[in-house]
Amino acid sequence: MVVGMTQMRKRRVVIRQLSALEALGGVTNICSDKTGTLTQGQMITRKAWLPDVGMYTVNDAEDAADPTKGSVSLGPSPQVSKSGSEEKDNRSIAFSEPHTEKDTHPEESPVTTSNGEIPPVTAQLQGFLQSTALCNLAAVRHDRQKNEWQAIGDPTEIALQVFAHRFSFGKKTLEEELGWTQLAEYPFDSSIKRMSVIYQDGISDDARIFTKGAVERVIELCTTIGTQDSQRPLTPATREEVLARMNLLADQGLRVMAIAQRQYTSSIDIHAPTPREEIEKDLTLLGLAGLYDPPRLETRSAVRECTTAGIKVHMLTGDHPSTAAAIAREVGILPTNASSLPHATASALVKTATEFDSLTDTEIDALPTLPLVTARCAPSTKTRMIASLHRRRAFCAMTGDGVNDAPSLQSADVGIAMGLTGSDVAKGAADIVLTDDNFASIVAAIEEGRRMFDNIQKFILHLLTSNIAEVVLLIIGLGFQDDLGFSVFPLSPLQILWINMLTSSFPAFGLGRERAASDIMRRPPHDTKRGVFSPQIIVDMTVYGLIMGTCTLLTFVIIVYGPGGGELGTDCNRGYSPDCAVVFRARAAVFAELTWLILVSAWEFKSLRRSMFALDPDTSTDRTFPFFKDIYRNRFLFYAVVVGALSVFPTVYIPGLNTAVFKHKGIGWEWALSVGAIAVFVAGVEGWKACKRRFGWFAVGVEREEEKLGLRQGIGWSFSKSFSRSKSMASENGGAVVGAEKV
Repeated sequence: MVVGMTQMRKRRVVIRQLSALEALGGVTNICSDKTGTLTQGQMITRKAWLPDVGMYTVNDAEDAADPTKGSVSLGPSPQVSKSGSEEKDNRSIAFSEPHTEKDTHPEESPVTTSNGEIPPVTAQLQGFLQSTALCNLAAVRHDRQKNEWQAIGDPTEIALQVFAHRFSFGKKTLEEELGWTQLAEYPFDSSIKRMSVIYQDGISDDARIFTKGAVERVIELCTTIGTQDSQRPLTPATREEVLARMNLLADQGLRVMAIAQRQYTSSIDIHAPTPREEIEKDLTLLGLAGLYDPPRLETRSAVRECTTAGIKVHMLTGDHPSTAAAIAREVGILPTNASSLPHATASALVKTATEFDSLTDTEIDALPTLPLVTARCAPSTKTRMIASLHRRRAFCAMTGDGVNDAPSLQSADVGIAMGLTGSDVAKGAADIVLTDDNFASIVAAIEEGRRMFDNIQKFILHLLTSNIAEVVLLIIGLGFQDDLGFSVFPLSPLQILWINMLTSSFPAFGLGRERAASDIMRRPPHDTKRGVFSPQIIVDMTVYGLIMGTCTLLTFVIIVYGPGGGELGTDCNRGYSPDCAVVFRARAAVFAELTWLILVSAWEFKSLRRSMFALDPDTSTDRTFPFFKDIYRNRFLFYAVVVGALSVFPTVYIPGLNTAVFKHKGIGWEWALSVGAIAVFVAGVEGWKACKRRFGWFAVGVEREEEKLGLRQGIGWSFSKSFSRSKSMASENGGAVVGAEKV
């Protein structure tokens, strides 16, 4: 476990609960946030729609904190028919040609020039920029010493603040140069998904309310749309038009925010703040902002790796359903064959938190599959999702970063907190913490958890097999009695101590350091209810122990009752005498044989099912005889076996040490029995493994739910142009193909 924790730290995972190491290998479902985990968490405002003005588009911006990079173009608003037919067409275009940095609407006529000039700031745009800059807690500044732009705050607010800075309407400029003063703040609430502030204009002394948040939650508070002369009532038809434009942006994978404001004429009492309901009403909708958070380059390959490992990935996000679905398709969470699925299955793949929470537990259990994407998700929805997974006997991991995520992190089988953006409360409630907030690190942790679980099983199998062999040898050996009626031990006490403490320990430690098998992420999760003592481990150690014990027992019998003529001497357990020569020679042969069998078994137990002569399924077909390469890969185990095997000779031949301490003596032809037993033992182990592969005994493969329903995550290609530099594009080719077990 110490080695496992060290490897986890190298993979940017901090273990807070030691039990999580073993639990990670049994995870069947991962419930993950989107922003910052599946995506880069570096949002850029790509689109801004203002009614009666048009669509502003930011192009060629690769640094989320730098407002000087890229250009801004202004084009006419996309036409949306009331019937929704054009909206449907645009959705299909968005999915066939995913959003990139230079994505613009076909009808746009850019106003900018090649030198990066920006469109003029109109009255409508000015009100929009004031709201995005002031209803914002992020800070953007230029570090002159480092000559770089730096941003502090939530990625969503940074994106809006940077957009305002592009037009020189940043929060610092408005407050220090134009005299805007904050009077009150109503912070973001995850239950209502909006934030509001009250500011006083330094020039006119008028107070104004600025609000931003989810479109559905803001538009229901608006009664008008537009600014100044273009302001008009927000009729049901206009509301539908706004929602249609929101869908067009969301279908491109953009997080859509509504921006609103209104004049505030009442007085402000800091000792008795006005209720939020009195502030957030009768607002004027200024426009929509579309923020793009590109998926991490490694996310798609990580999702694909989860699929081959029998793990289903769920996205739980606060974004709009269309935004969440677009990103989910891009990273492979939603299957590409959704159109060919039954209607009941396809309709259950994407749900909002409202739809999911409105279902009873019985209705949720009746769904053909739990939602792969849950949009507009609240903390309570995460807890209910975990409960639904538990009723389906799933072993789930849940990610979280906020204070409200603590209940879901505690109720999950493995709680995963974000190290960069997570709160202290979330980290305290979690079992593990990701230092880079990366979904791929979760998959790496699961792989490491499986490796450690496998190595614990190998460690236990190695030690208990030798113990069973010793029990068989010593219990039956009680039947060998000398002339005085005392039992003659096939092994002396010090020989047993030497084998258990020195011979067995170091190879067992070597098995604990064994590398992960190449197919470790191409098999289903292990059964967490059975633990390390699975039926296969119990049967294997019994079979191998009996083979090992029988071989050593037969060696003792052949030497004593063959050429030795059954001479057991007198009181040979206490010391050496001439009539104990046969027994001492038999003990030496048994000691050497048992030592070598235990050492060879360490190489055999590098895999519970594969042959020792073809351990790696990915390289076995490339080499004629990969045995030496496979056993030398684990240097510690290799030298533990070699040194242990060579240590037999001095213990057998050093005068005084052999007869007085170990109660055995030097041998000759008896070496043939010890060496021959190795061949018999290896043949027995290989035969048992072949039977397991041939007849499917203790096979771990099970038919997973997504295979029954035709769901395959992580399949397809990603066309997103991401500016992540944390991993090269070669990681996209890292997904392995599921291979059948070789017989």
